[in-house]
Amino acid sequence: MDAPRAQVVLLCGPSGSGKTHIAARSGLPVFRLDDFYRDGDDPALPISAELGIPDWDDPRSWRADDAVAALDALCREGRTTVPTYDISLSATTGEAQMELGGAPAVVAEGVFAAEIVEHLRDRGLLADAVVLHRAPWKNFVRRFARDLAERRKPPATLWRRGRILMGVERDVVQSACDRGCRAVEAAELAALLRRLRDGAGVG
Repeated sequence: MDAPRAQVVLLCGPSGSGKTHIAARSGLPVFRLDDFYRDGDDPALPISAELGIPDWDDPRSWRADDAVAALDALCREGRTTVPTYDISLSATTGEAQMELGGAPAVVAEGVFAAEIVEHLRDRGLLADAVVLHRAPWKNFVRRFARDLAERRKPPATLWRRGRILMGVERDVVQSACDRGCRAVEAAELAALLRRLRDGAGVG
């Protein structure tokens, strides 16, 4: 197997914790793991018993094998094809080409990033795996404002889902740590990504 051109920082954390914002400001390519959600008509998509809608917080709603294969191609070949997903439609709406552009690392961020820690480690692609944590009530406010602005689902559904997520956030962080991630705060994460962008390694 060819040596990779770049390695991956897996970035997970509760919805609304600021993963996407920090990754976008890092100067590194950002691989959106959430674009690998299943389509709404996929029979393998789990349904939330409480809300009656697709359970986007269940790892079974996500195509992990496809995400790993695309990341492997990106790190070894310098480019890959990724889907574009619209969660308001519960559907894949197209695809795009993604390139490394000479970057030494790529940030793979998404709710289920911890699910593929071992997969990337076994392929020699893992630079680090982290879970971003902050006060659950702050995540609730950020998530609700974001989802309303993006019209992801009806407001009542967003509010109910947000309350449910707020109640389990500490378990989400602990579960990620159990799978091989380490918990970091926003400033520590930003510093880590700067070091990788500058070729200094994890440190």
